[in-house]
Amino acid sequence: MERIYVGERAVSPATGVSRWVVVDSRTYGLQTEAVAYLASLRARDCSPNTERVYAGRVALYLNYCLMRRLDWMTPGFLGLAGLQQWLVEAPLPSRRGAAGLGPVRFRSRATANAVMTAVAEFLRFGATHGWVPASTTALLSEPKLLRFTPPGYDTGEFGQRREVQAASFRFRIAEPGYEDLSDEQIRHMIAIAPRARDRFLITLLACTGLRISEALGLHRGDMHLLASSRAVGCGVEGPHVHVRRRTDNPNRVLAKSRFSRMVPVTTDLVALYTDYQFERDRVAQAAESEMVFVNLFRPPLGGAMSYPNTKEMFDRLARTAGHACRPHMLRHSAATAWLRSGADRDVVQRLLGHLSPLSMERYRNPRELHQTGEKPQVAWSRRATAELRSLYELTV
Repeated sequence: MERIYVGERAVSPATGVSRWVVVDSRTYGLQTEAVAYLASLRARDCSPNTERVYAGRVALYLNYCLMRRLDWMTPGFLGLAGLQQWLVEAPLPSRRGAAGLGPVRFRSRATANAVMTAVAEFLRFGATHGWVPASTTALLSEPKLLRFTPPGYDTGEFGQRREVQAASFRFRIAEPGYEDLSDEQIRHMIAIAPRARDRFLITLLACTGLRISEALGLHRGDMHLLASSRAVGCGVEGPHVHVRRRTDNPNRVLAKSRFSRMVPVTTDLVALYTDYQFERDRVAQAAESEMVFVNLFRPPLGGAMSYPNTKEMFDRLARTAGHACRPHMLRHSAATAWLRSGADRDVVQRLLGHLSPLSMERYRNPRELHQTGEKPQVAWSRRATAELRSLYELTV
């Protein structure tokens, strides 16, 4: 399919602020409604990465409508059903360029569901502004009776809350479990990482369960790695890391959670941070940055590490290690290790920065983990578990 509409990052020449927009490649004009929708995501404090992904998905929908000669504001039931099916049947562009030498790839049903969710949100946004008729948004959901409810869900005195609105255009897929890494795999990743900075980043994610955006957004002042931080006005005892949401990071990363939290760390992590500081001090430009993770080996030296830098590093690790190595897998490994060590699920929820207990449902029960005979992935001592519990008591 020829791409007419594309998601692009636009940088203001006056302020230098970057935003994601949808552009008509024929005229280089902005697609007004799509740009307004992306602006609404920024107003809701969505991360720049979310804005980028949704820009691509909205552009994909607009291109599909052009290809099928549909009015994007009134695609109709058959148009939306056709989009859903096309998403999984249309081959993706080859990763080896125009020659088409790479293997044929297709979107998964999970990816198609994610695109349909973005399209539905875009159309509902258009309806609130009078661009999209109510007849279109009425197609996007349908009533569904919940046969099974999540723990703690109130169905009402007479079960009246069992009926909810469910997405009309969504493939039914098995709920996947969280992908994590074994203790041996994590140790191997640390061993083959050639740089102290990368070894520290891997260990930090595995030890704290931080999202990659939270790690890349850390400032040096967030690293409280002494036995006591009272000298800097922090009453939390023991080495720990503060996770804060900031909107002015130079690498444009934004922590997903709007609430600050603290996570205890191990002495091994403190030692790796010291090694990283020695490596960092050899790059003079890095001294000017308050960010923890900075570029030390390619321009701009001293600049804050970005998502593409980090993805490239983990992709190299995956090729060397011979298995998938993604930052979020380390977050899942940390959560699993905490649960196995005996930490309460509400403590783990707090440490991960989840607002809802439902976010913890996909992590298996620690008893189930032991019954499977799996080995612990990250060694956590009883002292570390006690720190988790005491931290939770301090922050509730």
